[in-house]
Amino acid sequence: MVKACTGSSDPYCIVKIDDEAIIRTATVWKTLSPFWGEEYEVQLQPGFHSISIYVMDEDALSRDDIIGKVCITRDMLAEHPKGYSGWMSLSEVDPDEEVQGEIHLQVEVLGSQGSRRLRCSVLEARDLARKDRNGASDPFVRLRYNGKTQESTVVKKSCYPRWNETFEFELAEPAGEKLCVEVWDWDLVGRNDFLGKVVFSVQGLEVAGQEEGWFRLWPDKSKPTEDGDETVLPSPCSQPLVQLLCQEVKSGRQDGQVHLVTLLDETTTAECRQEVAINLVKLFLGQGLVKEFLDLLFELELAKPCEPNTLFRSNSLASKSMESFLKVTGMPYLHFVLGPTITRVFEEKKYVELDPGKVEIKDVGCSGLHRVQTEGEVIEQGRQHLQSYLGELLDAIVRSAPACPPLIRAAFRQLFQRVGERFPQHQHAKFVAVTSFLCLRFFSPAVMTPKLFQLRATHADARTSRTLLWSARWCLQRGHG
Repeated sequence: MVKACTGSSDPYCIVKIDDEAIIRTATVWKTLSPFWGEEYEVQLQPGFHSISIYVMDEDALSRDDIIGKVCITRDMLAEHPKGYSGWMSLSEVDPDEEVQGEIHLQVEVLGSQGSRRLRCSVLEARDLARKDRNGASDPFVRLRYNGKTQESTVVKKSCYPRWNETFEFELAEPAGEKLCVEVWDWDLVGRNDFLGKVVFSVQGLEVAGQEEGWFRLWPDKSKPTEDGDETVLPSPCSQPLVQLLCQEVKSGRQDGQVHLVTLLDETTTAECRQEVAINLVKLFLGQGLVKEFLDLLFELELAKPCEPNTLFRSNSLASKSMESFLKVTGMPYLHFVLGPTITRVFEEKKYVELDPGKVEIKDVGCSGLHRVQTEGEVIEQGRQHLQSYLGELLDAIVRSAPACPPLIRAAFRQLFQRVGERFPQHQHAKFVAVTSFLCLRFFSPAVMTPKLFQLRATHADARTSRTLLWSARWCLQRGHG
């Protein structure tokens, strides 16, 4: 993209891991051949899908334009274990397809024949795409039905807005139209940015009467259906599947029976298994059967040939479901346990490095009495700092039992019992199974990247990231027994 007035651009880059923006480079002014020469080190979650690098054109008067992007998938990195270096072609980006997040709605059909209304209550949204320079958006909701449009108020500087507004339309006869709920980012200068949409079948709503819940926002040009819209079907359409899943979970594991959750495990790819797991966890939480669901998964997983020391280390549906369950139900507990120590690490910014090959030697002492620290002194000082953080963290974990949600404690009791029954000769296995989830899949990722778990508002700088990495490794060691 070239500005007509200058014949050049003001490019910079934004780096995203999946949908999370983590890096913004400096802007190189008035050039079509920018050189940045910047280097960053970030920690990747085991389940990440891709790294996207967006090349942007900064504009002082209106919103910045997207010049193009490159996408590096996890499979591409696996093919280059020593790293990738080379030129890649920029692909075009449609801003209307760069969406994320969910919106909480209640939609219902009211009134009797001849005088019916379509009511939509717009409650809140979460994890919306960040479109503005301040790292947030100014979202509002636009509703379209039967040629008419209504809009909500604008919530400034928020990716987690609350509206609590209700809108009504006169229901068309016949009610064949669709209700489209769009989320937009309001801009004072330039056009508004599209943040995603949900489309409801009004005909289906007439059957269901009411739909309420969190709905995923979809791009404007997604084409899973013939008319180009991802339409939310009413709950009666999915009720037979929900009933079948609930019946299976209530019945428990049956010898010789092929279970539906096993088929889901075997027919989903590793990339989409996380999404399947989170949806199943939310489904069974709503049905009050999440303990029974996890217990069935534990039994099915333990029925396979497995070693006691490597239980639940794979990315099976059981592992992903337990991981998702901990995140959905245990975030306040996680903040209670890790919050004080993470805050201390960020505020103190102590230098912690235990790898002799990466130690930075520096001068110490007062004016006129400078001397160079030895490598051993730097490592010992870092070890003491780390020991202090880990001692505080271990004490917090030990004292946290009363704060742990009863539902999580119940799930761990089930896991502890099932593993003990499966490996009666290996009593340590049941402890390893519990700590592998609690430490490897819950505490350790949160320590390594606290922003992704809402423990911090921003990502850590290089020095703090190194301290967090060493702390997370301790959690990993605990998880490995």
